[in-house]
Amino acid sequence: MADGAEAGRDIMIGVLCLDTSFTKIPGHIRNPTTFGFPVTYKVVEGATPERVVSQADPRLLEPFVHAAQELQARGAAAITGACGFLVLFQERLAAAVEVPLYASSLIQLPMVHRMLRPDQKVGLLVAKESSLTRRHLAAIGGEHVPICVAGMAEQPEFREVMLEGRRVELDADRLEREVLGQVDRLARDNPDMGALVIECTDLVPFAHAIQARIGVPVFDIVTLTEMVYRSLTRRPFGRPGAA
Repeated sequence: MADGAEAGRDIMIGVLCLDTSFTKIPGHIRNPTTFGFPVTYKVVEGATPERVVSQADPRLLEPFVHAAQELQARGAAAITGACGFLVLFQERLAAAVEVPLYASSLIQLPMVHRMLRPDQKVGLLVAKESSLTRRHLAAIGGEHVPICVAGMAEQPEFREVMLEGRRVELDADRLEREVLGQVDRLARDNPDMGALVIECTDLVPFAHAIQARIGVPVFDIVTLTEMVYRSLTRRPFGRPGAA
């Protein structure tokens, strides 16, 4: 029987992707260098940020179901999503496949809340604050979690590249400044924020800089994917007296 390390070489994570063409830098879930294990991608044609984030278009459910089933057929041992707003489809997508499926980093929200003191909030860094509704939170049982939210929709680099698709080339330094500016404001206005969950996968490359700036635990789609992968590749622990 193969041990966990050997078996892990055969484990692959599938990623449901939006229809975008901008540069995916290291740390982004769609950059394979982000992970130390195999990933496979499926772009859902027509699933633009406008339709997923701004419109919450229910007509996209069926294409995402088909894409998840294709990833399972390719051999994905678990499936995730490249946009936190896919949380609206979580229940239906998970029901459509035979492998674990976690459509959004927001799934971590109730867990993170339980880790904190009762008087603390969970911060959310999202693509578009006005698009985050109670329905999104209820999809993962987080509608009663005390949160504080910062959005990126009004930041020029993020809006032009990620939301509107005006350019393919990303100015990562400019985007980082925008991200840190929003995070600084969120932390300043909410001194009771005990942790941060990054909804938007496009912002995960800056998680290290965010944590260095505000000094709280930071969760995102990469932390979740790494946890799921580890749950699928367990290995035996050494025993006292074993060689």
